[in-house]
Amino acid sequence: MNHAEKKICSNCIMDTSDSNISFDEKGWCDYCRNFYSTIHPSWHTDERGETELMKIAEKIRQDGKNRDFDCIIGLSGGLDSSYCTYIAKERMGLRPLLFHVDAGWNTDQAVGNIEKLVDGLGLDLYTEVINWEEMKDLQVSFLRAQIADQDIPQDTAFFSMLYKFARQNKIKYVLTGGNYSTECCREPEEWGAYPGIDKTLILDIHARFGKAPLTSFPIVDVFTYKIYYKYALGMEVFRPLNCVPYIKRDAEQKLGELFGWVPFQHKHHESRFTRFYEDYWMPRKFGYEKRRAHFSSLIMTGQMTREQALERIAKPELDEHFLQQEFEYVAHKLDLSVEELQQIFDGANKTYHYYKNKRKYIGLGSKVMSKLGLEKRLFR
Repeated sequence: MNHAEKKICSNCIMDTSDSNISFDEKGWCDYCRNFYSTIHPSWHTDERGETELMKIAEKIRQDGKNRDFDCIIGLSGGLDSSYCTYIAKERMGLRPLLFHVDAGWNTDQAVGNIEKLVDGLGLDLYTEVINWEEMKDLQVSFLRAQIADQDIPQDTAFFSMLYKFARQNKIKYVLTGGNYSTECCREPEEWGAYPGIDKTLILDIHARFGKAPLTSFPIVDVFTYKIYYKYALGMEVFRPLNCVPYIKRDAEQKLGELFGWVPFQHKHHESRFTRFYEDYWMPRKFGYEKRRAHFSSLIMTGQMTREQALERIAKPELDEHFLQQEFEYVAHKLDLSVEELQQIFDGANKTYHYYKNKRKYIGLGSKVMSKLGLEKRLFR
């Protein structure tokens, strides 16, 4: 699509780099229409949200009696999981176990933030370290697969290990930092936002491009944790941030004042690979800017003006010299030469359709969840 054909929403900054976007007569996109018609009317952060929060807290506390922990929180050091931890301990009165998965890409800032929260809140932290040789082999396999979904290996490690640990230790409640305030506009699937952990896709890509067996790498398939863990084992996932006023800048300030927590320049910058993937690899290789969705969420929830978003999206988040250094760092960490990584970057782009997958069935599940009102964000 050439520049003349591009169209941008008149309310947020989502545009036709999402090939399936639609606009109404006002020029508003379907993400905005979905937010105001579906999410906003049922999203309560006032007394109704407080009541719901306390109701859930009491349920978790009762079920957690005589246990060391009554819930588990995956903590990355980023804002959403950090503020979720604060709310769980200080507002809900819970005894969460903080669970961190080290996939080899933590920034020093993320590590520091985790330590400050653990010490400041007096909570226990369990860290699981992923086998680096397997992690590396899977990430290189995905790069060679030439698809946009480059964070699947990390996300699979994070969520699979969390769910496995919770199941093995009979922890029933999982609290996450997922929220509408900063994530009401979900990135479209073609921007690398594959909807769930697809074991079929992961193993097929690794079988084609991998060199080492995945003997310890955790893969809990989407249907396992959505169906078996939930309905057979009774595991529940709760998002406390949807019940409280959650304003990004205010939350950063509060965590800083209370614990010395340090804010990141942008969402997902707690992972050095994700920062590189979203700020360099994705926009330059595929032409997709995930910041569009991130900023659009903030526009819809009144935390950023459209003018501010347009000004910021007009230039890269990080300077060119830093990005080139990161390109070299990622290559060397993955045991690739800079030339090898550049060759992959220059290769022909593909989609997950080139590989075995069960996206069709995951899509059916997503539609059912939307029909039942369990998922209100626009999925595609």
